[in-house]
Amino acid sequence: MADRLADATAMGAVTLDVADLDGLVRYYGEGVGLDVLAVTTDTVTLGRGGVASVVLRSAPALRHAPSGGAGLFHTAVLFETREGLAAALLSVATRYPGSFTGSADHLVSEAFYFDDPEGNGVELYFDRPRSHWRWDGGTVSMATLPLDPNRFLAEHLTDADRAGLSPAAGPLGAAQVGHVHLKVGDIPTAHAFYVDVLGFAVTAAFGSQALFVSAGGYHHHVGMNTWSSRGAGPRTPALGLGQVSLLLPDGDALGALQERLVAAGVAVRDDGRALAFEDPWRNLVRAEAPGAASAPR
Repeated sequence: MADRLADATAMGAVTLDVADLDGLVRYYGEGVGLDVLAVTTDTVTLGRGGVASVVLRSAPALRHAPSGGAGLFHTAVLFETREGLAAALLSVATRYPGSFTGSADHLVSEAFYFDDPEGNGVELYFDRPRSHWRWDGGTVSMATLPLDPNRFLAEHLTDADRAGLSPAAGPLGAAQVGHVHLKVGDIPTAHAFYVDVLGFAVTAAFGSQALFVSAGGYHHHVGMNTWSSRGAGPRTPALGLGQVSLLLPDGDALGALQERLVAAGVAVRDDGRALAFEDPWRNLVRAEAPGAASAPR
């Protein structure tokens, strides 16, 4: 039985349970610049280039979880180009200026942070080439250095952006969920599940505060922290994170993951297309093998 996720593993769309579906569609569509890809009675799927990033699911009966609870820290949308990221940054900062929460140069990436209108964290980022990443054994060098959003915009906005055209007026380039960052109750339990059972590899660890894991040498596909959630127990139904998705490259990789989950005593639902299971904080994870998944490059 393979004990690690396949190198070509990637993150799929994040599902959010939301109170105001129309309002959140405007934020991720008109604000962030994602396209509406699919609509059902109670869900709207948004993404770029035909690739889904966010599934918004109407759940007006739910309420917000306590601030110190486990759940979503942020959904991180990876842009193919700095120009695409700059256009999205300008759009959301102009339309929703109060949602901007910060920016950082992480050495491996350049990132801008927001909270959507219901308090779900959003990261919009661009990866530097892998050849620029620095590794010490299996640990990647990441930091939180200043990144001036105004300078970034000045350097990377296109002429169309400067003319005041909306993202819909021109291509932003491809985008996908590059990683998901979770709030967890403690790091040892997170390590035991996401590394020992799921099969991610640790790429960075910060004691009892944070853990970063990936497949295939990416800087991280899943981040976990206890900054505001130390000691949090299992979640109860609430607004916010509805589901995290893993995209595996083939049926063999999916079968190996199922074997690890069953061996660890994790309850797994297999509908013939995907596996569904919960982490120790009852965050729902769905793993599937669509056949064309590829990790961010």
